[in-house]
Amino acid sequence: MSLQMELVAITVDCPDPLALAAFYQQATGFEPHPKSDADFAGLNREDGLFIGFQRVEGYRAPSWPDQIVPQQLHVCFKVVESLDEAEARLLELGAGKPDHQPHGDKARVLTDPAGHPFCIVTR
Repeated sequence: MSLQMELVAITVDCPDPLALAAFYQQATGFEPHPKSDADFAGLNREDGLFIGFQRVEGYRAPSWPDQIVPQQLHVCFKVVESLDEAEARLLELGAGKPDHQPHGDKARVLTDPAGHPFCIVTR
């Protein structure tokens, strides 16, 4: 018998919680948590999912795809637009695009402003 668990929160280490929360708020449309501050910021989705961003002194960005500094977390987002359109918008918001793209036309790997890799997919 499998355990019934529902994902309700994800917390990400970063050097600037408010800045990273602003990036993801613009990218996802999640609502900013009213008690967000310089040490911990959060975003809420209508269904209750919470993404938190916590300040870490001496934060070192992941060095994906190598593991000199491990990626720490990898999240995938389904996009409605084409991958090209979504990528262009995310790059405008401050995302980066690593040279290494292992998924061909199925997905794109980008990095958020704190260096965390994430994928965008259309299905």
